[in-house]
Amino acid sequence: MKTPRRAPFANARDWLAARGWRPFAFQRQVWRAIAEGRSGLLHATTGAGKTLAVWLGILERFSAPAPMDTAPAAVKKEAKAPPLTILWLTPMRALAADTLRALQAPLPDLAPLWTSGLRTGDTPSGERAAQTRRLPTLLVTTPESLSLLIARADARELLGSVRLVVVDEWHELMGNKRGVQVQLALARLSGWRPELMVWGMSATLGNLDEALRTLLPAPDAAAPPPPAPALVQGEVAKQVLIDTLLPERVERFAWAGHMGLQMLPRVAEAIEGSGSTLVFTNTRSQAERWYQALIAARPHLAGAIALHHGSLDKGVRDWVEQGLKHGRLKAVVATSSLDLGVDFLPVERVLQIGSCKGVARLLQRAGRSGHAPGRPARITLVPTHSLELVEAAAARAAVRAGQVEQRHTPRAPLDVLVQHLVTVALGGGFTPDALYAEVRRTAAYAGLSPEAWQWCLDFVRRGGPSLAAYPDFHRVAPDDEGVWRVPDARLARRHRSNIGTIVSDAAMTVQFVGGGRLGTVEESFIARLKPGDAFLFAGRLLELVRVHEMTAQVRLAPARRAALPRWGGGRMPLSSTLAEALVRELAAAARGEWGSPELRHAAPLLALQQRWSALPTPGTLLAETLKSREGWHLFLYPFAGRQVHIGLAGLLAWRAARQAQGTFSMAVNDYGLELLSARPIDWAALLPALIALPPEAPADAAAGRRPRLLAEVLDSLNAGELARRRFREIARIAGLIFQSHPGERRSARQLQASAALYYEVFQKHDPGNQLLAQARQELLDQELDIDRLAATLQRMQGQALSVHALARATPFAFPLMVERLRERLSNEPLAERIARMVAELERAAGGAAARDEGAQAVREALRLSGGEAPAGGTADGKVRRTRRPRKARP
Repeated sequence: MKTPRRAPFANARDWLAARGWRPFAFQRQVWRAIAEGRSGLLHATTGAGKTLAVWLGILERFSAPAPMDTAPAAVKKEAKAPPLTILWLTPMRALAADTLRALQAPLPDLAPLWTSGLRTGDTPSGERAAQTRRLPTLLVTTPESLSLLIARADARELLGSVRLVVVDEWHELMGNKRGVQVQLALARLSGWRPELMVWGMSATLGNLDEALRTLLPAPDAAAPPPPAPALVQGEVAKQVLIDTLLPERVERFAWAGHMGLQMLPRVAEAIEGSGSTLVFTNTRSQAERWYQALIAARPHLAGAIALHHGSLDKGVRDWVEQGLKHGRLKAVVATSSLDLGVDFLPVERVLQIGSCKGVARLLQRAGRSGHAPGRPARITLVPTHSLELVEAAAARAAVRAGQVEQRHTPRAPLDVLVQHLVTVALGGGFTPDALYAEVRRTAAYAGLSPEAWQWCLDFVRRGGPSLAAYPDFHRVAPDDEGVWRVPDARLARRHRSNIGTIVSDAAMTVQFVGGGRLGTVEESFIARLKPGDAFLFAGRLLELVRVHEMTAQVRLAPARRAALPRWGGGRMPLSSTLAEALVRELAAAARGEWGSPELRHAAPLLALQQRWSALPTPGTLLAETLKSREGWHLFLYPFAGRQVHIGLAGLLAWRAARQAQGTFSMAVNDYGLELLSARPIDWAALLPALIALPPEAPADAAAGRRPRLLAEVLDSLNAGELARRRFREIARIAGLIFQSHPGERRSARQLQASAALYYEVFQKHDPGNQLLAQARQELLDQELDIDRLAATLQRMQGQALSVHALARATPFAFPLMVERLRERLSNEPLAERIARMVAELERAAGGAAARDEGAQAVREALRLSGGEAPAGGTADGKVRRTRRPRKARP
């Protein structure tokens, strides 16, 4: 009898060799770790081969030998696909299909018996029904869909065969509640199979050891200890090119808030000069405007330029993604909806409109180009105002230094835990002691107190003291055997339809009168429009015809001025990592060191700032005072980001009001803050006391707590109203209100009213409700970033205070004044008011002669260093992972 031959490829190396590839050292390291049964985290640049590293290691360990070509037909027929073995979690539904296609490529050669499939919110009902009977060997899914599987009565039988879970793009999940949801699911799965392996993949994280600890459930004390986890860093020669499109002229009095369309001609030229380009914006409104502007500027590219953001219909997004993947599109204008992806190989170049606001986001977006090992990634920064030139130089310097933002898991969010309790009660039930031990194996709930746990149990059992009389809140109850289950089928259906931690503002469907769905837009935006009003959406000028239930019916509008849809989350704060790099660049300019093309181009602005006031440095805190017709101004520049400056401005105004009664106007941006008093006030004399840290008790100080600062911040703001806003999200996740019932859609007004009602009830009748406490804590942690605010105040104590009395607004102060004017009603259009203010300041600066002052300073500095001045164009900067970058030529 002839010996059966093995499959064509005996291992992953053979499979790679057949394609002319050789594995990288980090890929072989991952294969060894998986072969040894170890969990781990793989951190490597985008496009370096992370997916193949983990996937081929999985196939080598878990795929059984295939039926041989010479095996009897009966043997082949009897061979069955293995049960569900691998779960691959992806953070976005849009990535799932692309991920599955990439994972399916080696299956015919390395695991021909394996089956594969998707399970997300977009999975057709017929495919879901087939999966109910038998799940594939490999299942690509999302955190929400995994929680739905855990909520099935047969969850243990269904998921108990899983031997390895991959969490893709872990950096996108680690710092939010979806990541907490993943932690709880992994603890559940590892409880069913103690030897379960977990692998995370990430491209942009600054705290890898913590990321690994957060990903993996702590060892079960009752099970044998697992092998030590592996932390693998992919050191691949990935070249990242970061350059900047320099504007023709530098505005010395730049103001943030516009779209950056003055750079349209340069951007259009860059697109035409590249094979395929991704144009990233920070907001969906900005993407809509830029898409329309590019089509108008280059009509011959209509059909070759596309628009992509999360509010567009899925069919539109799929069409764009496939066009990008197969090289049919010249350019795509996108938001963070395309930050992540498996393979956009044709993309040669990325353009970033405006600041990335963070180093990790810049690297993630840069990695969308050159998405293959050995290919350089190129991102070109397009400043929307002059100060962003300095930000661009700072971002490149931070990348060169390897400085990337850290992410941390939320600590014990009880709304997620309450939801998980009901999910597990549906998925076969639980006993409280065993589940408490399981939950504490996660990083998020490692410090969960018995009192908080008991409160969660009481809440899902009877809704707490204020809701105990209502049967709808008796969701979970112990049976005769002490196992906690969901006894009401109606409540079970309602919970399954609302599983998840993503809470968005209520959205209205936008569709043409005759059909044709375009996407969704915030209900609050549509509510401001009347029939006949025009707005820009999905790259089209639309006219609102009518609103019916939760659908805005539209038709194409004739040319007229359009409103832009508004989506939440439009203003991203500057990260601390990038802010620190920015201050270092400004300090270099203060010393006369013009080391980057961006600094040299921004020299007129920086030189004027230094002449009229000063430039900040890491060792100095810059403050400016001004007396104008409006009153007495204080400008302060901590460079801590908009989010921190909101809390800091409120705190300083509150302290100032305690010193001298009055009303203060406030404005903030990423660089600083403005306080304006209508009454006379000596800001210079008052400032040291305003920025002082309050004394804390020795025990609190030793423990790193600042209760007095916390109390002052809460007193300085309308904290009750802010916490009320946070509570709506918490109430939805905890199951108090529902985004939807089966067959029903609820408006934002209904959701807000329901959340407000519960908030008032708890305030009055259950003040110790833990969800109220969580709303206050999330307000501090997420909206005000109290830890960073305290760190900013602490840093300010060690800086030398540099106060400058101004005769007029400086280039740094001017954007803050504009920010405040934007919030006020005026009979004079804002643009005209700004133009008049700029003209007055330019006259004060000395006209053209003063504009040339910065350029003269640069030329002199370059003459001494042997360089030459820039003549405009592109400022090139190259960052390489493996060797020092070449010096840039202006």
